[in-house]
Amino acid sequence: MKAGFKMLFSRDIGIDLGTSNTRVADKKGHIIINEPSVVAVDVKSKRVLATGNEAKNMIGRTPGSIVAVRPMRAGVIADFDMTADMLHDFMDRSTSRNVFTKTRVVVSVPSDVTEVERRAVEDAVRSAGAQEVELIEQSMAAALGAGLPVYEATGSMIIDIGGGTTDIAVLSLGGIACCNSIKVGGEAMDDSIVTYMRKTHNLLIGERTAEDIKLKIGSALEYDGEAAMEVRGRNLADGLPGSVEITSSDIREVLQEPVGQILTAVKETLEVTLPELSADIIDRGIYLTGGASRLRGLRDLIENEIKIPIIVPENSTDCVALGTSIKLRRAK
Repeated sequence: MKAGFKMLFSRDIGIDLGTSNTRVADKKGHIIINEPSVVAVDVKSKRVLATGNEAKNMIGRTPGSIVAVRPMRAGVIADFDMTADMLHDFMDRSTSRNVFTKTRVVVSVPSDVTEVERRAVEDAVRSAGAQEVELIEQSMAAALGAGLPVYEATGSMIIDIGGGTTDIAVLSLGGIACCNSIKVGGEAMDDSIVTYMRKTHNLLIGERTAEDIKLKIGSALEYDGEAAMEVRGRNLADGLPGSVEITSSDIREVLQEPVGQILTAVKETLEVTLPELSADIIDRGIYLTGGASRLRGLRDLIENEIKIPIIVPENSTDCVALGTSIKLRRAK
């Protein structure tokens, strides 16, 4: 009776609180919210006007009185109030509740966050309306979501490349045997493209244009069907609108630095992995997840460099959110 009453008035939510996107999952493993981690705010009244998709559409296109910002930076909270407001909206839209509803949340954090940063995430989720909050390392959540046997006495390795961070971990017996987390992800790749366009072509572009370039012609390795792309922006010499043509080869060279940092972090993690766990990883392969893992040729580049099979799950972008959902079910 008590269990039934608790289930009737409880709301269990798993949250992948990402730098670029936030995903909310229910305890059955359904992704119910998948929207950009963006908040639009009225500067004068401090009132939140929009979150998620609606707010992202305002980036670079708002009047002076409205600011569209990302409250998360490099996997941690950059603006507490805006993060809490964004989470409050996402949580309200994810499920219905009333005054008697108790909300329990499992939320992911990068492996290298400090105690202060962990507390900030927990406080933000509580401010958004949660009564119970549990944090889970991003790499553990990704491994659970990818279906890896993390609770068994065998080694599993995950590389989760998100918008702000790359989390790499070797897991066994429900814990992290060794890990590495670097503040390099999809946004670092976008920033590299913005910098290249400014320095090489004297053209100022926004983050949405940089992301579009990365998705359309970006790659880690040479690929069939490489193309050129016209990019429009503001010419820094005269302040007027301008355009230039760039190629797949140009962008591949630009992305060498962030991709190289990820590859170095993977190698460093393998170097400190216990021999027995390394043998398991060779047999099982390494799983690659996260939104930025979709960069063309990245899987093959890592596989060529470390000589271990790289597996990309079909639902690679949702693995962290699905892992928080699995953690919710296990905690019951």
